[in-house]
Amino acid sequence: MKSFATAQRRSSELAQLIADAPHEYRVLTGERPTGPLHLGHYFGSIVERLRLQQSGVESFLILADYQVITDRDSMPRVREFVHGAVLDYLAAGMDPEQTTIFTHSSVPALNQLLLPFLSLVTEAELRRNPTVKAELAASGRALSGLLLTYPVHQAADILFCKGNLVPVGKDNLPHVEMTRLIARRFNERYEEIFPEPEALITSSPEVPGLDGRKMSKSYGNAISLGMSPAETAQAIRRTTTDTERRIAFDPAARPGVSALLSTAALCLGETPEAIAEKLGDSGSGALKQLTTEAVNDFLAGHRARRSELAKDSGYVSDILKRGNERANLVAKQTLDEVRIAMGTTY
Repeated sequence: MKSFATAQRRSSELAQLIADAPHEYRVLTGERPTGPLHLGHYFGSIVERLRLQQSGVESFLILADYQVITDRDSMPRVREFVHGAVLDYLAAGMDPEQTTIFTHSSVPALNQLLLPFLSLVTEAELRRNPTVKAELAASGRALSGLLLTYPVHQAADILFCKGNLVPVGKDNLPHVEMTRLIARRFNERYEEIFPEPEALITSSPEVPGLDGRKMSKSYGNAISLGMSPAETAQAIRRTTTDTERRIAFDPAARPGVSALLSTAALCLGETPEAIAEKLGDSGSGALKQLTTEAVNDFLAGHRARRSELAKDSGYVSDILKRGNERANLVAKQTLDEVRIAMGTTY
């Protein structure tokens, strides 16, 4: 597996190659719709997706609803979360004419690639995957077959459209390496069909949750993009800080205070230290007020567009219908090539 330093160097080279010839690249990106999208999603991935879209790179954006099955608490609300995510994508500026937005469960040919791909990896290789380990530890349940095969499903997501570029953070590099391995093994065993996708390491900041941990739906520490201003204020008021009046940025010793400073800094385009210096001895009440205003001002335009889009109840369904149709055409063509290569045409 590539070292992070090597991957970073190649990512820097890719950035220039993409700028010179964006139409030579096809991106697959997305997420599991286990809850509302939040500020972490916005700064961590949506901003990068918008940049790639604007640069002219063709993008496929998957809402991996089949991968929500491993999260039993989220599955009953998966339709709500999918529709909410699409509203956020559109409100943020994702253009369905340039970016194909689709759902896992609506593309049978994509999921059918899972079987031949599973034959190309070992159980040991799957068990070593960091995401499988982390998800298993967080679930507190026995390892399911679906969770174990999660990395192969992600490979199918990327390869069904012959994606050759995957924007990722450092933690997701193993998924790209697994996809490259599967593509290489398939090409060697059968026929040269799949590109070996490359990782474009994003420089997006990690957005802390309101408790200082990583912002996450599962931790309940997130500021959702679709929250109302009042809901945002309430969430920030609940943040645990401390009794020191002097505001200082110290994530280890003062996680709550530092999380609020980081959140305000991202929304204001400043550094946490600069905001702390301005607040001085104003105390946590002033910090919470400043953070609330910063977040609500930053998201005002997004929320207004989202609210307007939500008035047409059929619009999101239409976007998904068109995206699913496009993804199905691409997936069926790829599956036909795979079946011919494997000799399974009758």
